[in-house]
Amino acid sequence: MKPGYFPSYCNIIEIQERVVRNKLAAEFFGTFWLVFGGCGSALIDAAFPNLGIGFLGVALAFGLTVLTMAYAVGGISGGHFNPAVSLGAAVGGRLPWKDLVPYWVAQVLGGVVAASVLYVITTGRPDFVVGSFASNGYGDLSPGHYSLTAAFVTELVLTAGFLIVILGSTAKTAPSGLGPLAIGFCLTLIHLVSIPVTNTSVNPARSLAVAVYAQTGALGQLWLFWTAPLLGGALGAVIWKYLISSDGE
Repeated sequence: MKPGYFPSYCNIIEIQERVVRNKLAAEFFGTFWLVFGGCGSALIDAAFPNLGIGFLGVALAFGLTVLTMAYAVGGISGGHFNPAVSLGAAVGGRLPWKDLVPYWVAQVLGGVVAASVLYVITTGRPDFVVGSFASNGYGDLSPGHYSLTAAFVTELVLTAGFLIVILGSTAKTAPSGLGPLAIGFCLTLIHLVSIPVTNTSVNPARSLAVAVYAQTGALGQLWLFWTAPLLGGALGAVIWKYLISSDGE
């Protein structure tokens, strides 16, 4: 063995571990920001008497959370903040499959911590009612009482479209530096369409995080808000990679 070989090898391993740790930290804080900002706007501002920001305000809040964190940490982890996006990125060849489950864990933890902080804040108001706690649902738990089928199709189609926008706006052929803007505005549009249907998920981590605290049957309906977005994310990636992208990226 050449002198100095082993220390150099150890340094490489240390650097690789630090890179992975930084990526997971970025996904944790990005998902925390998304749930805290997006769901927080619904729980705190939209519900405030006479001064509520309404559906439009909540939609903009979700879009802004993704836009700001995509610029802040997107260069570190890819800026997914969403298990469905990570799955789509893996299917689309943008994320190594070995990183998928660690990304999911970081995203779920970030979302749950954010929901926990929101619970502490919102229950500090004497007349606050936990209720649905900005959770997602269908049937009686849908804001507009939409059916299971309508909710499933909505989440599937919108998540697929979200992945197409994400992969397209961050492709090598896309205008440089504008990806986060397209992604943020896309998420805003998604919320404008689907808040009345499901209260908008397209993100399993966001759905799980607030369902933990909801005082409804949200946990019993959580399966849909994992299944439909994950299927939609994979579908969107396949559509982009094999039907739209010119270079298979």
